[in-house]
Amino acid sequence: MLLFRHANKSIELIDNFLNLVDQGVIIFKEGVRNYLYNNRENFLDNLRTLSALETEADIIKRQTENILYTQSLMPQLRGDILKLLEELDNILDMAKTSLFQFDVEVPFIPAELNQDLIKLTELSGAAIESVVPAARAYFRDPESVKEKLHRVYLYEKEADKLADAIKRRVFQEMPDIKLSEKFHLRYFTLHIETLSDAAEKAADVLSIMAIKRTI
Repeated sequence: MLLFRHANKSIELIDNFLNLVDQGVIIFKEGVRNYLYNNRENFLDNLRTLSALETEADIIKRQTENILYTQSLMPQLRGDILKLLEELDNILDMAKTSLFQFDVEVPFIPAELNQDLIKLTELSGAAIESVVPAARAYFRDPESVKEKLHRVYLYEKEADKLADAIKRRVFQEMPDIKLSEKFHLRYFTLHIETLSDAAEKAADVLSIMAIKRTI
């Protein structure tokens, strides 16, 4: 009975962790939008909130690791679960770091790029948001995981295509921008784009985990 209770506790912690990832994506998208439209106070609030969410996620990850190891729970699955949590935690950390770099480096972004960058942020965010229900399904209905993951790969591909289009536009169609500013724009486009790559990496881990549970 005690072991069962600890197993339930670890799944509850993982569920809370996934909630934080979900919230973090929303805050990141708001943060980019607020930066682009010069809503400074809201942007700083987004940055503080995302930092707090990332810290809380780290705490929950450590608590989960502690329960899984000290209570010898799910020994066959433990390594995979911890790897998945690490990948998801990395997404939150990347989102926080990316938003923080906007605050530190204050990149100049021409207004005509705002809509493209917002769309890129939405696509990267959607890739992450699609991982979350798939991760939840792993613990309840592992056979449905693969079906849920196809959205992650779709959004990641669309994010890559749009990021390439933005970079081409910056370097080939905006002659009035300094070369140093073009490099800066490429750098921040890449920051946003790589969040979808991180989501894809988490999806790859989750896909293998689901196969192991269903064979």
